[in-house]
Amino acid sequence: MTTKNKSIVALVCGILGIVGGWFPIVCYFTTVLAIVGLVFGAMALKDKPQGNEKGMAVAGLVCGIVGTVFGFIGVLCAVCACVALGAVGGELQNALNEYANSIGMFIA
Repeated sequence: MTTKNKSIVALVCGILGIVGGWFPIVCYFTTVLAIVGLVFGAMALKDKPQGNEKGMAVAGLVCGIVGTVFGFIGVLCAVCACVALGAVGGELQNALNEYANSIGMFIA
């Protein structure tokens, strides 16, 4: 694979990582893409690119880093939301059971 192709792959994967890091389910997949962009950006810079290739490689590396950070933040937010939803759901079920028992109904 040429340096130009590595630079393009790094840039595209990094941009997809940045954009996808904001969407709850998509962030799991785009975090992987951002890491791929980070790796390809580093590989392209290692090959001593010339001219525009160097700019794309640096941009791909930076976008990969930012996309990875956004992806990890997105995954962390999704996990925290699931934990909070589980806690609220348990409390809501307990409150409904108490209310049902107070009016003489039984809910399993």
